[in-house]
Amino acid sequence: MEKTTDSGISIADNYLIKNYPQKMNIFNDHKKLYTIAGLLFLSLTYVTVIMPAFHNQNNNAPLPGSVALSGDALAGKSVYVAEGCVGCHSQQVRNIEMDKVFGSRPGMPADYANLKRMNIWQNTATVMGTERTGPDLTNVAERQSSKDWHLMHLFNPRSVMPQSIMPSYEWLFEIKDSASKNDMVVNVPATFLNGRKGKVVAKRAAIELLAYLLTLKQTPLPDGTKPMEFLYKTTPKAVVAGAAGATVNGQTLYTANCQSCHQPSGEGMKGAFPPLKGSPIVNGDNLELYVDIIMNGYDARAEYGVMAAVGTNMNFTENDVAALINYERTSWGNAGKKVTPEEIKKIMDFVKIKASGK
Repeated sequence: MEKTTDSGISIADNYLIKNYPQKMNIFNDHKKLYTIAGLLFLSLTYVTVIMPAFHNQNNNAPLPGSVALSGDALAGKSVYVAEGCVGCHSQQVRNIEMDKVFGSRPGMPADYANLKRMNIWQNTATVMGTERTGPDLTNVAERQSSKDWHLMHLFNPRSVMPQSIMPSYEWLFEIKDSASKNDMVVNVPATFLNGRKGKVVAKRAAIELLAYLLTLKQTPLPDGTKPMEFLYKTTPKAVVAGAAGATVNGQTLYTANCQSCHQPSGEGMKGAFPPLKGSPIVNGDNLELYVDIIMNGYDARAEYGVMAAVGTNMNFTENDVAALINYERTSWGNAGKKVTPEEIKKIMDFVKIKASGK
């Protein structure tokens, strides 16, 4: 048992008090104690937080061509954070092969240099996320640029992705007996209205969130700049000359890029996305139109949503396009003529020239 003095203070502490009163006084004077603790906290904050932040700011600049968020897109980012989207979706393409589906290149600090604090209290500038319960959204506007698709997905994700586990955000919409000319109407199939009647109209928050999602694209690197290569890159098998999509699985391409709108059955969605089953374009002989739609999108029928330029956005090759066409022409009872990569290559070259002149 430790020996103490008559006053109850340990002999060791009594020695320190007598010989080093100025040091022991710090613990008895709350002003000195809090001042020293505060200065220590501020010093550590400066070294571990502020200095690295200044270093990053001075050594990273926005990529040429990147645009800072403004207007509805900036407000939509606040909705994105408030609704908890950041909890299930990341915005960072990692430097590994499996992330290649989410972007054309790995992410880099410059991708986030143009983003600012949301306000003085919120530093959720990059919204990079920590997990992927849902897919990464870094390049979602390139993969899916259809406004109709995004709004239907927000109202009820199962309306466009039957297997989705994402919750519906119906409170971002309202159902009206009749819509005004300024309303943004969402063509939700009656199946997902649970017996309710009327027009589904996007509220202001939904429109802002949509605007934000449509800004999520990877900024191209300056000409001549090579991006970091993805790690663990797989070596593709040699293509057999003359074989239609020899190393490409058309069903896989369809599932990844087309199924969310045109559905696994190829029947599309009434009032939203056209059917490919029995489609005269899919089964017809106008291959130029078919390839043009895949590469550059389609907006010719008012009753359907605008189709994105899927092929161009995803850098489809002639093998990809041939495999996709052959899958669609031999599925759901379709009986169109199969194509080869060689004939698709000629049409793609012509379509590119035609598109550049639009």
